[in-house]
Amino acid sequence: MSSVLAPYLMPDGFGRPPLASLLREGSVVTEAGRLAVHRSAARRTRRRTPYAGRSAVRAAEPVLLVPGFLAGDWTLTQMAAGLRERGFRTYRSSIHANVGCTLTAAALVEARLERIAERRGSRVQIVGHSLGGMIARGIAVRRPDLVAGIVTMGSPMLAPGAHHRLLSGGVTVLNRLSRAGLPGVMSVDCVAGPCAETSFNEVCQPLPAGVAMTNVYSRRDGIVDWKACIDPQGVAVEMRASHIGLALDPRVIRVVGDALLRQSSAGVATLSIAGTA
Repeated sequence: MSSVLAPYLMPDGFGRPPLASLLREGSVVTEAGRLAVHRSAARRTRRRTPYAGRSAVRAAEPVLLVPGFLAGDWTLTQMAAGLRERGFRTYRSSIHANVGCTLTAAALVEARLERIAERRGSRVQIVGHSLGGMIARGIAVRRPDLVAGIVTMGSPMLAPGAHHRLLSGGVTVLNRLSRAGLPGVMSVDCVAGPCAETSFNEVCQPLPAGVAMTNVYSRRDGIVDWKACIDPQGVAVEMRASHIGLALDPRVIRVVGDALLRQSSAGVATLSIAGTA
């Protein structure tokens, strides 16, 4: 299927992963097995350890998790569970399927952030997988009063169009469904019109002072160009995982937790909403 993605979404120096790169995504089976072993060991540890003796200083900021394109909150269930084991209070984005307009999804996430920040009296850190990371970065530019830090996983912020042609096929299908009158799905405007331009320009803006960022990426990513996932303003952390595996490999979950703690302790302190008014 041909794609109508705007040319500026693929700047010079980036490219689509080759067709054969999709085979690397097969390692998700190994990554899922690694997760199963980790969860089994964690259950045995919980049975042996009295509750009062378990971890757990509660981390400073709450954490909101945002799924990637064609995905929903359920894809980050294991990430949320792993972060809760580290003492983080996690929240879902309320995105059941990330197939609609990116600006609409961003507005939904922003509203969710406002409610969490008001409830907890602090800014929020965001963990975003793929498209979810790009959404997180755009919101951080607009609303530093809400966002303390972000961790992206396989998010091609520098070149959103640098993804596998299979993904472009999914975009094309959604565009056709939108033209046919199906509501709530991504239209051509979202990938080649003013909507796409607004989203991309926002992601390209410098992060405000006081908002930290970590970019987790993998050279084995079979879905997006890994080079597009490294933002000059972020701390880059390389992992050996598939694109899908970035959301569930226990090694990545540990790295994400470390990044969130580092961003908190680096001076991104809890900030009362009332104090920023």
